[in-house]
Amino acid sequence: MITSFKSAALKLMTGLAVVAMGWHGPASGETVLRVVPQTNLSVLDPIWTTAYVVRNHGYMIYDTLFGTDEKGAVKPQMVESWTVSQDGKLWTFVLRKGLEFHDGKPVTGADVTASLARWSKRDLMGQLLFKSVEKMDSPDDSTFRIHLKEPTGIMLDALGKPSSNVPFIMPKRVADTDPFKQIDDYVGSGPYVFKRDEFKPGDKAVYVKFARYVPRKEPPNGTTGGKLVNVDRVEWNLALRDAQSQVNAIANGEVDMIEQPAFESYAALAADKNVQIVTGNVLGSQFSIRFNHLQPPFNNMKVRQAALAALGNQEAFLRAQVGIKEYYRTCAAMFVCNTPYGSLKGAEAMVDASMKKARELLAASGYDGSTVLILKPTDIASINKLPDVAAQLLRQAGLRF
Repeated sequence: MITSFKSAALKLMTGLAVVAMGWHGPASGETVLRVVPQTNLSVLDPIWTTAYVVRNHGYMIYDTLFGTDEKGAVKPQMVESWTVSQDGKLWTFVLRKGLEFHDGKPVTGADVTASLARWSKRDLMGQLLFKSVEKMDSPDDSTFRIHLKEPTGIMLDALGKPSSNVPFIMPKRVADTDPFKQIDDYVGSGPYVFKRDEFKPGDKAVYVKFARYVPRKEPPNGTTGGKLVNVDRVEWNLALRDAQSQVNAIANGEVDMIEQPAFESYAALAADKNVQIVTGNVLGSQFSIRFNHLQPPFNNMKVRQAALAALGNQEAFLRAQVGIKEYYRTCAAMFVCNTPYGSLKGAEAMVDASMKKARELLAASGYDGSTVLILKPTDIASINKLPDVAAQLLRQAGLRF
């Protein structure tokens, strides 16, 4: 059984959006940006789930201690300065001035330590970091410290990780929530305030400018630098899920931005002189297949190896899902090609993959004919064809469905 599907080390350029040029706010003078997000926002706790749409919701209303720029460098965000003891076991961080939650209360070191403690229970990198953490404390409101049992080289990479789960900083009263329960208080200190009173699941989410937010002075770069607020109000249209309806809506001026349009819509969007296609993520996105190794047939390592060989045809996945050559490229590296971490070392199973090898490995595995189940997401246009390709490739290798 494959319990979750994202794809196998596929490099997919999904950081694309379409923007209608020349949008305006209402007569009142309030500027409004109307956005169609990649999928419905059904969860509001970015620590409880790894869903990208919830991560994006988190970036709207929360801030982070560090961020990562487009070259993979970690830089301070809420942190002003930090020091490390000579033995590498004590990290002391000072928060920058002017940090304030939406309810008017200042951000303190106690808020930070509580937020990191909750995040570390849900995030894999957080769990790895906290294996080395002895304790955390806050000697004063603007300072927090992390005491380590032993030095670690992943401290800043963990605190500045840009994607799910992001270590967003919340008020202590919120961060004290059981990490396996969803929060019900959405006060943050980020550039926008979440309008809980206007939230309608499956219909609309609204964010308004936080007037007292103090951005960093550096220019924006990835998740680092100044988070400049240029519109008063952002409205997420959660109901507009049909690809053609999205195209019609932006053409008619009903929305201003589609975060992730269906690839089959690109031809029509590119032909509209009032629409601009924007590549906001120069590195693209990587998807992964995850085997449920506790259940047959994938509790057999040799069957998993056979499946990897069958699924190594990245071109088949990307041609079916994207279909536009300029928007994708294959990549066998686990940590993304053309980045500081990009390497083919250890990726031999993908590099040397072939259907012939898959059949040979499956024949030698002792496969007992157990059936395979693939979970298919139907609400995310950027990946909804990938499970179909995976099923076909696995069938060709000899696995049963």
